[in-house]
Amino acid sequence: MASLFVETLQFMCTLFWQILTAFAMWFVPATKKDVRDEIVLITGAGSGIGRLMAFRFASLGSTVVCVDINKQANEATVNEIQSKDQKAFSFTCDCSSKDDIYKIANEIKANVGDVTILINNAGIVSGKKLLDCSDALIQKTFEVNTLAHCWTTKAFLPAMLENNHGHIVSIASSAGLFGVAGLCDYCSSKFGAFGFNESLQMELAAIGKHEVHTTVVCPYFINTGMFDGAKTRFPFLLPILEPEVAVHKIMNAILTNQRILMMPRIMYILLIFKSILPQSSYILLSGFFGASSCMDDFKGRANKDD
Repeated sequence: MASLFVETLQFMCTLFWQILTAFAMWFVPATKKDVRDEIVLITGAGSGIGRLMAFRFASLGSTVVCVDINKQANEATVNEIQSKDQKAFSFTCDCSSKDDIYKIANEIKANVGDVTILINNAGIVSGKKLLDCSDALIQKTFEVNTLAHCWTTKAFLPAMLENNHGHIVSIASSAGLFGVAGLCDYCSSKFGAFGFNESLQMELAAIGKHEVHTTVVCPYFINTGMFDGAKTRFPFLLPILEPEVAVHKIMNAILTNQRILMMPRIMYILLIFKSILPQSSYILLSGFFGASSCMDDFKGRANKDD
């Protein structure tokens, strides 16, 4: 009984200190880590926020490994980086294929080195209601948006654990926190990505690997073309995010080892409402904010990979 009392006291003191520290961080800018000489792998680097993140990491002195199914777009990203005398490599990979991922992972280890920052950014969206979505498309959505995170992490995490140094980033979505009509497959795959990152964080803490960090990113719609036609009812509260703004916040989260990033900040408040409101009230609130109709005019783009 005495040992339980001591453990509880230690727990309460540590919990209070962590809450106090987290509160203080709202007012004191966190120190950004140096990523020079880090090997940063970004999936979906041929376009959108993946391309912009590749440019940002390269400008900070990282060696950037660009992975994308679109060889031409991926090489264009790498060529632009290399034209500035910065370091980048291109690898073509279908992130829906476990075998392809493991094959490319071995090539990267042999030709570039051990990845120290892994950013699972590639994603696809169908934008169709569940009954209008083919089984094959649902399966591929999960393969790219969820399962690829497992395969890439299994490929590169062992070296991070051995060195007790690394960072795994999951680009999920606000649709991984809240259900949205017309995005059944996408939402459930992004819920999976969020849960994967959170569980991985717990596993790393349990084995004391505190220098292997995780970050999960949950943005609202980003104006990359992937969600063309999707609309927001209250743009002053839930704006369509510009890619440059989103990447600035994502980079800041990674460089400060922030564990969860939601964009815009109102998402934190909405998540609290989701947790405390009766389900019927939550559904009413979601509908009021447009979760039932925001995908009605969805067009997307011909190439729906991030």
